[in-house]
Amino acid sequence: MTERKKHGVTFESFVDKQIREAQEQGAFENLEGAGKPIPKGTGPHDELWWIKGYLKRENLSTDALLPESLQLRKEIEKLPAVLIDMRLEESVRSHLRDLNARVVAWIRVPSPPLIPISPVDVDAWVEQWRVNRAAVDAAARASRASSPGSSAAPTTRPGWWQRLRARCAR
Repeated sequence: MTERKKHGVTFESFVDKQIREAQEQGAFENLEGAGKPIPKGTGPHDELWWIKGYLKRENLSTDALLPESLQLRKEIEKLPAVLIDMRLEESVRSHLRDLNARVVAWIRVPSPPLIPISPVDVDAWVEQWRVNRAAVDAAARASRASSPGSSAAPTTRPGWWQRLRARCAR
């Protein structure tokens, strides 16, 4: 637990004492980046160099730094790519309902920047998803059928217990 500053001791001397004691105990030895210069930003006066470095180190998207209205707009723009990966219509509808709920919540209490955003038409997006999903599934079936080594009747592999029994019988 940290030691409390005693009455009458200046704050600066209290902090200096704690730093000196930590140095004596070796708390600052073998730290990552020891002896290396502090990284600079990409531009001449990049004030957010440390935020950019953190996002890069943690492999995070910069979308989280955007205002809510811009996040919602970007999410609406990315809907086709997001929905095509979903296999079930109910999951598509659930995703769209969740998005609409967040859009409506933002419309009720907007925060700047004020960008025109409206809820998406769930039925229209589901219909578009059906068309796109059917095309993707048809392309996948065609590629499987035309790939070398594939036959009309897939060969079944014996179960692990059958392979083990055959190995023990030898």
